[in-house]
Amino acid sequence: MIKSILHKANTRGEANHGWLQSKHTFSFAHYHHPERMHFGALRVLNDDFVAPGMGFGTHPHNNMEIISIPLEGDLEHRDSMGNISIIKNGDIQILSAGTGITHSEYNKSKTEPVKFLQIWVFPNQKDVSPRYDQISLNKAERQNKFQQILSPNPADSGVWIHQQAWFHLADLSSGSEHTYPLKDNRNGLYVFVLKGNIQVGENILEDRDGLGLLECDEVSFKPISDTELLLMEVPIHW
Repeated sequence: MIKSILHKANTRGEANHGWLQSKHTFSFAHYHHPERMHFGALRVLNDDFVAPGMGFGTHPHNNMEIISIPLEGDLEHRDSMGNISIIKNGDIQILSAGTGITHSEYNKSKTEPVKFLQIWVFPNQKDVSPRYDQISLNKAERQNKFQQILSPNPADSGVWIHQQAWFHLADLSSGSEHTYPLKDNRNGLYVFVLKGNIQVGENILEDRDGLGLLECDEVSFKPISDTELLLMEVPIHW
Protein backbone atom coordinates (compact mmCIF):
# COMPACT_ATOMS: atom_id res chain seq x y z
CA MET A 1 0.00 0.00 0.00
CA ILE A 2 1.51 3.32 -1.13
CA LYS A 3 1.79 5.91 1.63
CA SER A 4 1.45 9.58 0.70
CA ILE A 5 2.20 12.96 2.29
CA LEU A 6 0.40 15.90 0.63
CA HIS A 7 1.75 19.45 0.87
CA LYS A 8 -0.67 21.90 -0.76
CA ALA A 9 0.96 25.01 -2.18
CA ASN A 10 -0.87 27.36 0.19
CA THR A 11 0.35 25.48 3.29
CA ARG A 12 4.04 26.19 2.66
CA GLY A 13 6.11 28.44 4.86
CA GLU A 14 6.57 31.96 3.57
CA ALA A 15 9.29 34.60 3.79
CA ASN A 16 9.02 38.09 2.31
CA HIS A 17 12.18 40.18 2.52
CA GLY A 18 11.10 42.62 -0.18
CA TRP A 19 13.88 41.74 -2.61
CA LEU A 20 13.34 38.02 -1.86
CA GLN A 21 10.03 36.23 -1.69
CA SER A 22 10.33 32.55 -0.85
CA LYS A 23 7.97 29.64 -0.27
CA HIS A 24 9.36 26.81 1.87
CA THR A 25 8.02 23.27 1.50
CA PHE A 26 10.20 22.18 4.44
CA SER A 27 11.40 23.99 7.56
CA PHE A 28 13.93 26.66 6.63
CA ALA A 29 15.39 29.75 8.32
CA HIS A 30 12.61 31.32 10.43
CA TYR A 31 9.98 28.85 9.21
CA HIS A 32 9.81 25.82 11.49
CA HIS A 33 7.26 23.04 11.16
CA PRO A 34 8.06 19.89 13.18
CA GLU A 35 6.24 17.66 10.69
CA ARG A 36 8.00 19.23 7.71
CA MET A 37 11.68 18.88 8.48
CA HIS A 38 12.56 16.84 5.38
CA PHE A 39 11.40 14.03 3.11
CA GLY A 40 14.08 11.40 3.49
CA ALA A 41 17.31 12.88 2.13
CA LEU A 42 15.40 15.83 0.61
CA ARG A 43 16.03 18.61 3.12
CA VAL A 44 15.04 21.88 1.40
CA LEU A 45 12.67 22.79 -1.42
CA ASN A 46 12.47 26.57 -1.72
CA ASP A 47 10.49 28.36 -4.43
CA ASP A 48 12.33 31.70 -4.70
CA PHE A 49 11.58 35.05 -6.36
CA VAL A 50 14.51 37.51 -6.49
CA ALA A 51 13.95 41.15 -7.45
CA PRO A 52 15.99 42.75 -10.27
CA GLY A 53 19.60 43.47 -9.32
CA MET A 54 19.25 41.82 -5.91
CA GLY A 55 20.48 38.54 -4.46
CA PHE A 56 22.17 36.49 -1.77
CA GLY A 57 25.50 37.89 -0.56
CA THR A 58 28.49 35.65 0.06
CA HIS A 59 27.61 32.97 2.60
CA PRO A 60 28.98 29.53 3.63
CA HIS A 61 27.76 25.95 3.21
CA ASN A 62 29.19 22.56 4.11
CA ASN A 63 28.20 18.89 3.78
CA MET A 64 25.15 19.51 1.63
CA GLU A 65 24.27 18.89 -2.02
CA ILE A 66 22.71 22.13 -3.30
CA ILE A 67 20.75 22.09 -6.55
CA SER A 68 19.43 25.18 -8.33
CA ILE A 69 16.85 25.01 -11.12
CA PRO A 70 16.09 28.41 -12.70
CA LEU A 71 12.51 28.89 -13.92
CA GLU A 72 12.72 32.49 -15.17
CA GLY A 73 15.50 35.04 -15.55
CA ASP A 74 19.30 34.91 -15.18
CA LEU A 75 21.02 34.06 -11.88
CA GLU A 76 24.71 34.90 -11.45
CA HIS A 77 26.77 32.52 -9.30
CA ARG A 78 30.21 33.22 -7.76
CA ASP A 79 32.03 30.93 -5.33
CA SER A 80 35.25 30.45 -3.38
CA MET A 81 36.46 27.87 -5.93
CA GLY A 82 36.70 30.66 -8.52
CA ASN A 83 33.56 29.79 -10.48
CA ILE A 84 31.64 32.66 -12.07
CA SER A 85 28.64 31.67 -14.14
CA ILE A 86 25.12 32.55 -15.22
CA ILE A 87 22.32 30.00 -14.95
CA LYS A 88 18.96 30.47 -16.63
CA ASN A 89 15.80 28.57 -17.49
CA GLY A 90 16.79 25.27 -19.08
CA ASP A 91 19.89 24.88 -16.89
CA ILE A 92 20.56 22.93 -13.70
CA GLN A 93 23.36 23.70 -11.25
CA ILE A 94 24.91 21.52 -8.56
CA LEU A 95 27.12 22.64 -5.69
CA SER A 96 28.56 19.86 -3.54
CA ALA A 97 29.56 21.87 -0.48
CA GLY A 98 31.57 19.09 1.17
CA THR A 99 34.31 20.39 3.47
CA GLY A 100 33.07 23.93 2.97
CA ILE A 101 32.56 26.67 0.38
CA THR A 102 31.26 30.21 0.20
CA HIS A 103 29.16 31.54 -2.66
CA SER A 104 26.83 34.32 -3.74
CA GLU A 105 23.82 34.38 -6.06
CA TYR A 106 22.48 37.52 -7.71
CA ASN A 107 19.83 38.43 -10.23
CA LYS A 108 21.91 39.50 -13.22
CA SER A 109 19.11 41.65 -14.67
CA LYS A 110 18.33 45.18 -13.49
CA THR A 111 14.79 44.99 -14.90
CA GLU A 112 13.51 41.39 -14.74
CA PRO A 113 13.00 39.13 -11.69
CA VAL A 114 14.53 35.69 -11.24
CA LYS A 115 12.46 32.69 -10.21
CA PHE A 116 14.27 29.50 -9.25
CA LEU A 117 14.03 26.38 -7.13
CA GLN A 118 16.68 25.93 -4.45
CA ILE A 119 16.91 22.30 -3.34
CA TRP A 120 19.14 20.76 -0.69
CA VAL A 121 19.84 17.03 -0.40
CA PHE A 122 21.70 15.42 2.49
CA PRO A 123 24.84 13.70 1.07
CA ASN A 124 25.77 10.08 1.71
CA GLN A 125 29.42 11.10 2.22
CA LYS A 126 30.69 13.87 4.46
CA ASP A 127 33.72 16.10 3.99
CA VAL A 128 34.15 15.48 0.27
CA SER A 129 36.08 17.97 -1.85
CA PRO A 130 33.75 20.80 -2.87
CA ARG A 131 32.58 20.60 -6.48
CA TYR A 132 30.58 22.79 -8.88
CA ASP A 133 28.87 21.92 -12.15
CA GLN A 134 26.09 23.17 -14.38
CA ILE A 135 24.60 21.94 -17.63
CA SER A 136 21.98 23.05 -20.14
CA LEU A 137 19.09 20.65 -20.67
CA ASN A 138 17.28 19.80 -23.90
CA LYS A 139 13.63 20.55 -23.15
CA ALA A 140 12.47 18.37 -26.05
CA GLU A 141 13.63 15.33 -24.08
CA ARG A 142 10.90 15.81 -21.46
CA GLN A 143 7.90 16.04 -23.77
CA ASN A 144 5.56 13.29 -22.53
CA LYS A 145 8.44 11.50 -20.87
CA PHE A 146 10.66 11.76 -17.80
CA GLN A 147 13.94 13.52 -18.52
CA GLN A 148 16.68 12.57 -16.08
CA ILE A 149 18.48 15.68 -14.85
CA LEU A 150 20.35 14.34 -11.80
CA SER A 151 21.70 11.00 -10.60
CA PRO A 152 24.44 9.44 -8.43
CA ASN A 153 26.44 8.46 -11.52
CA PRO A 154 28.86 10.90 -13.23
CA ALA A 155 28.52 8.90 -16.46
CA ASP A 156 24.71 9.27 -16.53
CA SER A 157 22.71 12.06 -18.13
CA GLY A 158 22.29 15.19 -16.03
CA VAL A 159 24.44 16.38 -13.14
CA TRP A 160 25.50 14.06 -10.33
CA ILE A 161 25.50 14.26 -6.54
CA HIS A 162 26.81 12.32 -3.55
CA GLN A 163 23.54 10.53 -2.87
CA GLN A 164 21.47 7.68 -4.35
CA ALA A 165 18.99 10.16 -5.77
CA TRP A 166 17.48 10.71 -9.20
CA PHE A 167 15.65 13.84 -10.40
CA HIS A 168 13.49 14.06 -13.52
CA LEU A 169 11.57 16.83 -15.29
CA ALA A 170 8.50 16.09 -17.38
CA ASP A 171 6.13 18.09 -19.61
CA LEU A 172 3.01 15.90 -19.83
CA SER A 173 0.08 16.53 -22.17
CA SER A 174 -3.52 16.65 -20.97
CA GLY A 175 -5.22 13.26 -21.26
CA SER A 176 -2.01 11.23 -21.50
CA GLU A 177 -0.99 8.53 -19.01
CA HIS A 178 2.48 7.80 -17.69
CA THR A 179 4.23 5.56 -15.17
CA TYR A 180 7.45 6.34 -13.36
CA PRO A 181 9.32 3.24 -12.10
CA LEU A 182 11.51 3.98 -9.09
CA LYS A 183 15.21 3.25 -9.51
CA ASP A 184 15.30 1.79 -6.00
CA ASN A 185 12.12 0.66 -4.22
CA ARG A 186 13.69 1.57 -0.86
CA ASN A 187 13.54 5.20 -1.99
CA GLY A 188 10.64 7.61 -1.81
CA LEU A 189 9.41 9.91 -4.58
CA TYR A 190 8.60 13.57 -4.04
CA VAL A 191 6.45 15.08 -6.81
CA PHE A 192 6.40 18.87 -7.26
CA VAL A 193 4.01 20.48 -9.75
CA LEU A 194 5.64 23.42 -11.50
CA LYS A 195 2.51 24.14 -13.52
CA GLY A 196 -0.74 22.35 -14.26
CA ASN A 197 -3.28 19.97 -12.81
CA ILE A 198 -2.61 16.24 -12.54
CA GLN A 199 -3.78 13.06 -10.87
CA VAL A 200 -0.96 11.19 -9.13
CA GLY A 201 -2.24 7.89 -7.82
CA GLU A 202 -5.36 8.88 -5.87
CA ASN A 203 -4.29 12.50 -5.37
CA ILE A 204 -5.19 15.56 -7.45
CA LEU A 205 -2.36 18.12 -7.57
CA GLU A 206 -2.30 21.72 -8.80
CA ASP A 207 0.35 24.43 -9.32
CA ARG A 208 3.15 24.20 -6.73
CA ASP A 209 1.57 21.34 -4.79
CA GLY A 210 3.98 18.71 -3.46
CA LEU A 211 3.35 15.02 -2.81
CA GLY A 212 5.68 12.58 -1.06
CA LEU A 213 5.16 8.89 -1.88
CA LEU A 214 6.55 5.98 0.12
CA GLU A 215 6.64 2.19 -0.20
CA CYS A 216 6.06 2.07 -3.94
CA ASP A 217 7.73 0.46 -6.94
CA GLU A 218 6.13 2.78 -9.49
CA VAL A 219 3.85 5.82 -9.64
CA SER A 220 1.12 6.59 -12.18
CA PHE A 221 0.43 10.06 -13.60
CA LYS A 222 -2.70 11.27 -15.42
CA PRO A 223 -2.47 14.95 -16.44
CA ILE A 224 -5.82 16.75 -16.29
CA SER A 225 -4.27 19.75 -18.07
CA ASP A 226 -0.85 20.17 -19.69
CA THR A 227 1.47 19.78 -16.69
CA GLU A 228 5.12 20.45 -15.86
CA LEU A 229 6.57 18.26 -13.10
CA LEU A 230 9.73 17.85 -11.09
CA LEU A 231 10.23 14.35 -9.65
CA MET A 232 12.77 13.83 -6.87
CA GLU A 233 13.54 10.23 -5.96
CA VAL A 234 15.56 10.14 -2.76
CA PRO A 235 16.58 7.64 -0.07
CA ILE A 236 14.29 7.63 2.95
CA HIS A 237 17.01 6.14 5.14
CA TRP A 238 20.69 6.67 4.37
